[in-house]
Amino acid sequence: MKNNYKNIISVVSFSLMSLTAFAQAEFNKFDDNDKVSTINVNKKMFDMMANVKMDTSNKENQAYLSLIKKLETLKVYSTKNSALSADMKLATDNFVQSKTFDNLMTITDQGAKVKIYVNPGATANSIKQLLMFSDGTGQAETIILMLTGNFSLNEISAITDKMNLPGGSALKKASNQ
Repeated sequence: MKNNYKNIISVVSFSLMSLTAFAQAEFNKFDDNDKVSTINVNKKMFDMMANVKMDTSNKENQAYLSLIKKLETLKVYSTKNSALSADMKLATDNFVQSKTFDNLMTITDQGAKVKIYVNPGATANSIKQLLMFSDGTGQAETIILMLTGNFSLNEISAITDKMNLPGGSALKKASNQ
């Protein structure tokens, strides 16, 4: 019985590492492209951000600090280049289809179609991974935003506001639904 638990833990750990590795392989090709703006934040940076002095009597700051402690990675890719936009859409579609993501919602706003996908966490309200794709057809910007950690959708708008992230308004709409 004890060995079965060890085997299960090993399989789950390997699966989670595979998910992260696949995400990196699928989207890292955009990291060094001069026509793609990127933001990559890792756990170490989130830990440092959680230690920044701020007014903790403010509820918004409390929510921000609480969320920061739950996050592991944040990746944002954005471009206005139409060829790269198509490549980003294909990479997102491939990634979503190969994993257990739920399409949480689709928003069409000012010519941009925003799709928000989640990989559920351990509880009904927790999210292990959030992927947002904003299809910037025409002059709009194409954006991929990926968050990993253990958080709820309601907590997301706090970080998108504080960090002024692209696509933050769509995530705020999703958390208000």
